Amino acid sequence: MTVRTPLPPTLTAWAEGVVGPVRSVRDVSRPRTPSRVWELTSDDGRAYLKVAPTPACYARETRAYREAAPALERDSVPQLLETDAHHQALLLTAVPGRPVGAVALTSGQHRALHRRAGAWLRRFHGDARDLTARDRAEARAEVERAVPDAEAYLERAGDLITAPERDVVRRYAVGLALLGPLPVGYTHGDFGEHNWLYDSATGALAVVGLERARPHAAVADLVRLARGPWARWPELRTAFLEGFGRPLTGEEEAALRCFSALDAASAIARGALHDDPGATTRGRTTLARLLTLPGQR
Repeated sequence: MTVRTPLPPTLTAWAEGVVGPVRSVRDVSRPRTPSRVWELTSDDGRAYLKVAPTPACYARETRAYREAAPALERDSVPQLLETDAHHQALLLTAVPGRPVGAVALTSGQHRALHRRAGAWLRRFHGDARDLTARDRAEARAEVERAVPDAEAYLERAGDLITAPERDVVRRYAVGLALLGPLPVGYTHGDFGEHNWLYDSATGALAVVGLERARPHAAVADLVRLARGPWARWPELRTAFLEGFGRPLTGEEEAALRCFSALDAASAIARGALHDDPGATTRGRTTLARLLTLPGQR
């Protein structure tokens, strides 16, 4: 259950300095997420005020809205109105659409949505040649952290992960470290249907939730899709890659399995820590699927 929190007066005053007098405020924060988000209504319409949970998340999201969002199709991502570093707050425009999970989609609409999502993500990733040397180093470091991260997840999960599952996670972590260089980009970091908005009138897609955006291997952005809707409806993966504009390389296919194993271990550990059975179930389902692949037993 989410505890609704009033918007602090200092942030209300700050927002009103940008959008004018605020007529109504509604806490729309998601359950089990550390960010706080309020919907503000003024004479000019709606806006969203988001308080990031950490300075790193604030910096990442601010950069994403300043540098990546302007290159995207209008209304396919919120626009940044103002930031407040002291409060780690961002003021964002509203975009059309409803959460995908709240919309009944036909199979054709679902495929079209994933095709749009593929095109959106390819454009968000940008051209790797535009990344700075520091960005490319950060992307490499994200991949290199696989082995220590895997061990940390396994320690936190404890007995919730069986011995065969631990072996699988460790093998995939080591396997990721042995792969050659992977295509990199400026990744969303939490790319999945939970961060998509669908406009039923136009079929348009908007994407939110950029607090984890950072330079990384491009394929890392596909993990949530691979262990979620693509596992149930493989045709969505086909549609996505059509929009993405290129197939995955062989090394990216291998890396996707590796990242999925690490994500599963992380989800189980996080689910236990935060009493989130949904995360635990997702992690266990992914590990069970990976255990059925050739050579994993």
